[in-house]
Amino acid sequence: MAGMALNPIQILKQQAEEERGETARLSSFVGAIAIGDLIKSTLGPKGMDKILQSSNPAHENIQVTNDGATILKSIGVDNPAAKVLVEISKVQDDEVGDGTTSVTVLACELLKEAEKLVAQKIHPQTIVAGYRRATDVARAALQDASIDHGNEPEKFREDLMNIARTTLGSKILTQYKEHFSKLSVDAVLRLKGSTSLDAIKIIKIPGGGLVDSYLDEGFLLQKKPGVNQPKRVENARILIGNTSMDADKIKVFGSRVRVDSVAKVAELELAEKEKMKEKVGRILKHNINVFINRQLIYNYPEQLFADAGVMAIEHADFEGVERLALVTGGEIVSTFDNPELVKLGRCDLIEEVMIGEEKLLHFSGVPLGEACTVILRGATQQILDEAERSLHDALCVLSQTVKETKTIFGGGSSEMLMSHVVFQLAQKTPGKEAIAMEAFGRALTQLPTIIADNAGYDSSQLVSELRAAHAEGKKTYGINMETGEIGDMQQLGITESLKVKRAVLLSAAEAAEMILRVDDVIKAAPRQRQPDHPH
Repeated sequence: MAGMALNPIQILKQQAEEERGETARLSSFVGAIAIGDLIKSTLGPKGMDKILQSSNPAHENIQVTNDGATILKSIGVDNPAAKVLVEISKVQDDEVGDGTTSVTVLACELLKEAEKLVAQKIHPQTIVAGYRRATDVARAALQDASIDHGNEPEKFREDLMNIARTTLGSKILTQYKEHFSKLSVDAVLRLKGSTSLDAIKIIKIPGGGLVDSYLDEGFLLQKKPGVNQPKRVENARILIGNTSMDADKIKVFGSRVRVDSVAKVAELELAEKEKMKEKVGRILKHNINVFINRQLIYNYPEQLFADAGVMAIEHADFEGVERLALVTGGEIVSTFDNPELVKLGRCDLIEEVMIGEEKLLHFSGVPLGEACTVILRGATQQILDEAERSLHDALCVLSQTVKETKTIFGGGSSEMLMSHVVFQLAQKTPGKEAIAMEAFGRALTQLPTIIADNAGYDSSQLVSELRAAHAEGKKTYGINMETGEIGDMQQLGITESLKVKRAVLLSAAEAAEMILRVDDVIKAAPRQRQPDHPH
């Protein structure tokens, strides 16, 4: 009986793994901190880039980027806590567009501090309670320090320009940030308060330099009209279709047609042609001069459209068709029996234009006045891809700021401001929670430290000077990255959106809190593969 009691009882399946207590917490900390250390060198205006290379030799895909969300999305992560950080970075990108590196680095620093406290035998729930109170006062301090110029168009536009310069300052577009800031602010102000970026299309055309990029007040489609069709149409009436226009041959898969002479094949082909001719006739009854189809248009219907003097554009991809319907005010049609019920798209002028080596169709005078296209030029595809990511970040942040007009100063000043109020709260709080609050304050101070380190400045000197300035009540002071000294961010125009900063603070605190609560990691047993052909 005693011998039986010594045998361990197997509860989990064979090959399932379990990590408990300290081991589980340690593996969570190690995974999350490794992710933070991986991307913290990309933080700030002087952050470095990473090259991401695909492991598939068939697709030699190389990305050069310093965008936190892109880097974390592309790396395969196995550690569960690291996956949580990858997820918060993705959510930050979807929600506000910028601050993806900051949120991951802050969560990582909070966990580093928590690891030291756990080693001092402070219970994780005590740390969580301290972090929660610290988050509340930091959030209130951010809200109090924010500035709102929403009712003063001139000052608000300047705020938007400053936010765009600050956002683009840490991206590949930094040397042309004036040019791109104006371009992105103009594009976002056209949206008239909407946060949907569907009306702004970004087209990447290799060649030229980044400075050759420009904003076009119209809609561009990377397609060409068919052979012998008009290249320019004024007062366009546009029918947008999603229908097959390639049925001029028998196309019933798996069918076999037996004929007793070649003449019968000719009859079948003729019947198919007649069917297509009738379909084209039904389309032309809509009184249109432009037909845009999501699917292919074969030679015979293309010729019929050309004879009728209609511009027919084929294979406009689904996103292109959706966007076209939005900006021209039309609807996507698949059946053509009731012309009177169909809402056609309108546009003043469609013409073929040449940009670099590429021919594009330019739609001007579209009903949706917000519609515009950003044409990006650059030396290589990698530069264009990174420029598109940078511009997309700026557009997202600006559109969110137009909706919520409050702004806050950047350059590490808002982090130092939050850290200052958290330390003040810790001094008034008795008990172990105060130690957790101090740890939260130290984690916030790490962000300006990392930004200064990445630029090669003396971070210890700068951060201590910054702390002293904030203690004197200079709340707008931050690090001037051009000179490597502390300075007034209000005068330098280093502005960020309150929504971005608030999202960074709350997401990082919540993610750190979630990982801190873990005391057990259970991995399911791998599923056994059954042989495909059991013999």
